[in-house]
Amino acid sequence: MFKHLKINPLEWLGYLFAPIQKNGAFFVFMFALGWICTQLEITLHLIGAKPYELSAPELFLDIYVVSVVLTLIPHKVRYWVRALLYVALYSIALVDMFCYVKFESTLTPTMLMLFNETTKQESEEFLASYLNGEVITSYVGWILLLILVHIVWIFLRKQLVKLSNRMILPEVNDLVPMVCKAILGCFTAGLLIDCYNQCWDNKVAMKRLFSYNTVGQVEHELTRKDRAELYIPVYRLIFSIYANHLADHQLVQLEAASEKVQIDSCSYRVPNIVLVIGESYNKHHSQLYGYNMPTTPHQVAMAQEGSLVPFTDVVAPWNLTSFVFKNILSLQAVGDSAEWCDYPLFPEVFRQAGYHVTFITNQFQSKADEAVYDFSGGFFLNNPELSNKLFDTRNTRLYPYDEGVLQEYDRLQKENKEHNLVILHLMGSHLMYKARYPQKTHKFLKDSMYNRPELTKKQRMILADYDNSIRYNDSIVWAVTQRFMDKDAVVIFMPDHAEEIFDGQPYVYGRMHGATIDYRLARNEMEIPFWIWGSPKYQENHPYGWQAIQAAKNRPMMTDVLSHLLLYFGGISSPLYRSEYNVVSPEYNTKRPRILKGETDYNQLKKK
Repeated sequence: MFKHLKINPLEWLGYLFAPIQKNGAFFVFMFALGWICTQLEITLHLIGAKPYELSAPELFLDIYVVSVVLTLIPHKVRYWVRALLYVALYSIALVDMFCYVKFESTLTPTMLMLFNETTKQESEEFLASYLNGEVITSYVGWILLLILVHIVWIFLRKQLVKLSNRMILPEVNDLVPMVCKAILGCFTAGLLIDCYNQCWDNKVAMKRLFSYNTVGQVEHELTRKDRAELYIPVYRLIFSIYANHLADHQLVQLEAASEKVQIDSCSYRVPNIVLVIGESYNKHHSQLYGYNMPTTPHQVAMAQEGSLVPFTDVVAPWNLTSFVFKNILSLQAVGDSAEWCDYPLFPEVFRQAGYHVTFITNQFQSKADEAVYDFSGGFFLNNPELSNKLFDTRNTRLYPYDEGVLQEYDRLQKENKEHNLVILHLMGSHLMYKARYPQKTHKFLKDSMYNRPELTKKQRMILADYDNSIRYNDSIVWAVTQRFMDKDAVVIFMPDHAEEIFDGQPYVYGRMHGATIDYRLARNEMEIPFWIWGSPKYQENHPYGWQAIQAAKNRPMMTDVLSHLLLYFGGISSPLYRSEYNVVSPEYNTKRPRILKGETDYNQLKKK
């Protein structure tokens, strides 16, 4: 039958090996390049991190697919295509490894964004500072060595070809190489099937990752346990380009939204409005809300003296910082038909109304090793043009502890005007907890103080570190209020979201991003503290406003509508303001669904 069809089974089996045979040097050297990167570039901030365990089979599969494509290209063109691939892949790997060595991070969307914003002079200064002999002796040297070996191989191969052309070789039976190719083809087929079975899930995850329309969706995808492993430099570069493309699209939308800002009038109801945004703050670890450990003595004292009003029923719309930030800054509310970036951001409204806007953040400053989570939350805040529209004054560096935010405010407050909006964004209780407070001066709580026999000693130590970070935060927010004691001012405190911290089974800490939203999860990750402090002058000048705040403390609220409360405090009259979203307004909608993560109504969960 095969003879009639002129098909030789051995020949067909040999075709499976042909892509490797015709691109042998490409296959070997690119596999070696990928292997070097996967084995040396290991996530530094994860304890016990190891190389990607499927790097070898996935490399084989990826390079084989590229080799198949190369084989289909005519020989003369293939030579130049391979050369371009060599230049591109070696260059990307060198940049990726250089970033890993110098910035302790592989290629990220933020690195690409910073590169795009770098001027020629800055590039020259950067290269002069970082390209030195130490680079060659670092991990980068392994890639340089591989390039050198590759060049030597090309030279030797040319010499061997010239030598073989001068030699008269004996004839060999065609069947022998055909059988060898068939055997190698069978071996290749077996490897491909095995690699396919091992790596298919990661390829599906990659396809899913590159299918989203917003940076936020991409970020949420990366919280999944089965997220894509971008295990080689070229994938990380493609992802960085993709993330920046999505960010650019939303920046265009924000630019269009800024044209919608309309101010009819402004009474400057409160001359000084301060918004303090914490991080990963579990309400049930606040002494102010009944916790049995002394974590918030200052807040308790202010509440007892009557200057601080704690709200009792407030939730965050998400358990991701970037999502929450977009929700609270935008005048869009969850449930509106448009996206967050289709509405103006409230700092720009305040600026156009005549307020001086200060933004000091201890998280959202562009840095080379920034993860996609901070990129997602800060790309629009760090865009130079948009930042100039939003803020009059902002910081340019990060601080080891949040007391640095206070020091920066003290330095910048000389720029304040008659009417001021101040936004202070703290690092709060972000992982790792013991790094969030000065242990020499603020380690008040010890693991031995916790009567939690169900927890291990290590878990109690983590718990103590978390509670110490809450206590340190208490000293920071108290210090903020003291800076406005003699002014007509209100200070609003809210964290972005809460955090699991061993409160009920399963005994975990952090956030359970992929878990079903039941009341246990909502209680630990979305219920947050929220309070308003009024200075003596504010209480004296605005007695009815202070009464309205006190009357509203038990109303249900979600922080996606915070901007409307702020516009009320500013006395800003605008079509953008909606009184049904202002928690201290008589027209506030107490029946509004509070949709968590865009899918679950918290109000219904609580009833259960």
